[in-house]
Amino acid sequence: MKNIAETIEKMPKAELHVHLEGAVQPETLLELGERNKVSLPASDVDGLLKWYNFEDFHKFIEVYMKICECISTADDVFTVAWEFFQGQKKQNIIYTEVTWTAYTHMLQHELSFDAQAEALYAAADKAAKELGVRGLYVFDIPRQVSASEGIVTAKWLAKNYNPDYIAAIGMGGPEVGFPPERHARAFKITGAKGIPAVPHAGETEGPLSVRGALKLPGTIRLGHGVRAAEDPLLLEELKERDIVLEVCPSSNICLKVFPDLPHHNLPVLLDAGLKVTINSDDPPMFSTDLTSEYHKITETFGYGAQQLKTFNENAIEAALCSEDVRTELKRKFETEWKDITDEPD
Repeated sequence: MKNIAETIEKMPKAELHVHLEGAVQPETLLELGERNKVSLPASDVDGLLKWYNFEDFHKFIEVYMKICECISTADDVFTVAWEFFQGQKKQNIIYTEVTWTAYTHMLQHELSFDAQAEALYAAADKAAKELGVRGLYVFDIPRQVSASEGIVTAKWLAKNYNPDYIAAIGMGGPEVGFPPERHARAFKITGAKGIPAVPHAGETEGPLSVRGALKLPGTIRLGHGVRAAEDPLLLEELKERDIVLEVCPSSNICLKVFPDLPHHNLPVLLDAGLKVTINSDDPPMFSTDLTSEYHKITETFGYGAQQLKTFNENAIEAALCSEDVRTELKRKFETEWKDITDEPD
């Protein structure tokens, strides 16, 4: 068995919770800002990284929306998606689901959903062919928009759902003051078409938000979900319903869900028997990536190779790809895992 740090670097990985807009690297953001004549609060990478120093979730949203403002055309969409997949490849991420907020780009730049989707799909095809990275998209609703605005995304998905490219409908943005029930009609539209739902809940709000998300048609996973631990009965319900949690440790620390990583409740969720995956959320905004997340939780909680393997097996099993793709991912994961850990057949 190789040492755990080397195992983390080399092991095949799967990631289910990462935002494409939030994965734009500072260097690329500067280029996009200049290309589209968007004024940024800094003119170099170090300055942007300081700008990313969040005091709270509201500051995070401010930064996030400015990044969205810099993504103006279909070519920009392809640029950030292709860069994202290249970054996943460098970490040996063999499968990823990435969230995209199409409605925001339609509002900001009158960029149609169809034009955005064409660029996203082209990047995914290129990644599969040239990098060997499989990727699907989660089209999410920003929960702060009105119910009727949320339905715009839902109707487009209901009409254009393609499981070769689209994993699910999601819901992100600020939880406080914007409960999941606000967009129940939108999720009813996609649920009627059998489209899975993976809403954010239990991040900056507690169990009530999680319960609201569980009522949405199609919910099979939760983005974050960590604050469900405040209600033991809710933890039991999540286990009984086999709801997978997309946990993002560094994100939770940066956005002050927990004061520091040793106080993160990841061990509590595992002890409760829940299926947990590890994710990076918005990597450059939180000075992390998926590989770094594994290093951090291993150093903090002392997890060994078997737990790392379980996290990735959970992600592959919870992936919203076809069964043929899942079978291929499992085969690839097992083959590479044996190679790097010297596990016997």
